[in-house]
Amino acid sequence: MDVSVKILGTNGAQCDQLEKNVQEALKELGMNTQIEHVTDLTQIEAYGAVQPPALVINDEVAGYGKVLSKDEIVRNLREVR
Repeated sequence: MDVSVKILGTNGAQCDQLEKNVQEALKELGMNTQIEHVTDLTQIEAYGAVQPPALVINDEVAGYGKVLSKDEIVRNLREVR
């Protein structure tokens, strides 16, 4: 099953840390998934992620307003696998 992963937000340091955590989670699970960055505010608002950064997995918001830890991301990815 293909899994889509998006990071929503324009705030550099938090988005960078979230991306790093996502990459570590994907590596731990042996998943080779591309990470898409969404910086357009209209698209971000369409997800209802009112406070970036946000993580979207298969078009469902997995978390927003904080940088999810690698372990939190692993749990979310396991649920959709």
